[in-house]
Amino acid sequence: MTNADIAAAFDHVADLLEYQGDNVFRVRAYRNAARTIQALVESVASVRTDPSRSLTDLEGIGGDLATKIEALLDTGRLPLLDQLREQVPAAAFDLMRVPGLGPKKVKLLIDALGIDSLDALEAACRDGRVAGVKGFGAKTQAAILGNIAFAKDPANSRLLWHDADAIATRLLEWMRRCPQVRQVEGAGSWRRGKETIGDLDLVVDSTDAGAVMNHLEHWPDAVGVLQRGDTKTSIRGPQNLQIDLRVVAAESFGAALQYFTGSKEHNVRLRSLARERGLTINEYGVHRLADLSGDGPARGSGMAGRTEAAVYEAVGLPWIPPELREGRDEFDRATSGTLPALVELADIRGDLHMHTTETDGEDTLADMARAAVERGLEYIAITDHGQRVTMARGLDRRRLLAQWDAIDRLNESLARDGDPPLVVLKGIEVDMLEKGGLDLPDEVLARADWVVASLHYGQNQPRDRITARILEAIEHPCVRVIGHPTGRLINKRPAYDVDMEAVIEAAARTGTFLEINANPWRLDLDDVHAAAARRAGVKLVISTDAHSIRGLDVMRCGVMQARRAGLEKADVANTRSLAELTRLMGRG
Repeated sequence: MTNADIAAAFDHVADLLEYQGDNVFRVRAYRNAARTIQALVESVASVRTDPSRSLTDLEGIGGDLATKIEALLDTGRLPLLDQLREQVPAAAFDLMRVPGLGPKKVKLLIDALGIDSLDALEAACRDGRVAGVKGFGAKTQAAILGNIAFAKDPANSRLLWHDADAIATRLLEWMRRCPQVRQVEGAGSWRRGKETIGDLDLVVDSTDAGAVMNHLEHWPDAVGVLQRGDTKTSIRGPQNLQIDLRVVAAESFGAALQYFTGSKEHNVRLRSLARERGLTINEYGVHRLADLSGDGPARGSGMAGRTEAAVYEAVGLPWIPPELREGRDEFDRATSGTLPALVELADIRGDLHMHTTETDGEDTLADMARAAVERGLEYIAITDHGQRVTMARGLDRRRLLAQWDAIDRLNESLARDGDPPLVVLKGIEVDMLEKGGLDLPDEVLARADWVVASLHYGQNQPRDRITARILEAIEHPCVRVIGHPTGRLINKRPAYDVDMEAVIEAAARTGTFLEINANPWRLDLDDVHAAAARRAGVKLVISTDAHSIRGLDVMRCGVMQARRAGLEKADVANTRSLAELTRLMGRG
């Protein structure tokens, strides 16, 4: 089993224990273990097989959890999970996919109303029965009714790009060990960096399709074979992900990679351009229409096909990066010679949103600074929550100033031997209050190096009210960036209703930055809004919102989102040196 599989199993155990009203500390132990395993860069299996290490070396993993991890690795099953599944009604799993319905609320609904499906829940909301359940009421009932469609949408059950990427990385490593593989690349929505993935496509250059397909089917993480043909096979992989493999000849590898990368809209436009030139493009290559026999798709030698660049060149275009292939403006930009030089992970010089043990983080200020140095960052901002976020032990004035004093001492220590390897900015993530204003006084915020303003409460307020709260924060002289501007959680919670056109216009006018939050569940702003911000002249900040050392490693997810938005290095504020960033903020 993969890290993601094990983490999902532990999260599932936590949900079921919470549904049953089990000890809160036991529930928390499984959730913390799931977060630890999900965030590991290396596989849990490799930790287990290393004689110099133990699974109990991992944060939050004791002897009992280590034994359960070993059972999952050995058998793919967890007896406790099987037992809990038998004790909890099957409908509970569907109901828990409704945003705002956690295990405890789901149990109340099932016990009180006998709800056995999403359709039954919807009917109970429309009949007003949910409002009559203790702890709910009309407002909660209306919110549930509005979120049922979200839970029913198949798009909200797709795999996060971050999780699919971990699977793809291991799979590509496995396939490159096959002697008969000359070239192999991942394709489809994973290669384009879509936020969620339905399946994973692989394209292989080989003259021995049978050997290649056999190698795929013997991948240790393969669950089973779905179908097999002469040059194509499909298997079921970790987390129920379908993996489709196509084997082609060398002269068709580039054409197949382009074809199976997509998107459909991009490929339709590309083939239309080819037809205007008397050409046709398919997964086997580029051919002249006059050369086709009419007996099926052209195969074998053609005008182009060995590389993707050659396919695009055949229709008079430069190579278009996969992240831009969504059938938007990429062809106009390619034709006009204005395709962007997309931002890269190596361009990022600072991380400007993270949390420590002072609020809801897992690691200390010193730990986060040390990890930032190890990752080659030049500066970071410590942005623990303000006092309104009581569930995260948000900082009041006294605690915040004490933290800033600690940051001053840390910076002095870092600079003791000359140029410091890292500068730590004194920051805060203030909350936009429901009735307006921020949750810390202006005289305190004026002393900060970096202020992130975010909206955590009142997310169901009307569009005009939420928009007004964000615009007020944008206008505030101390606020530098709006954090996760739409509040969505992918597959879990839709964005709140906000006028993003007004937000982008205000940010452009005031010089306030907008955040691309790199957390794989957020990726907020999305690519469409980030592209609109770029066109308006707004500078974006890509930040991890890390709550642990491990959380710093999701920066690549935010960079991928920025690439899908067509962002270049200059569009991203934290690709600059600290001195340049300070000048960009109008402070230099």
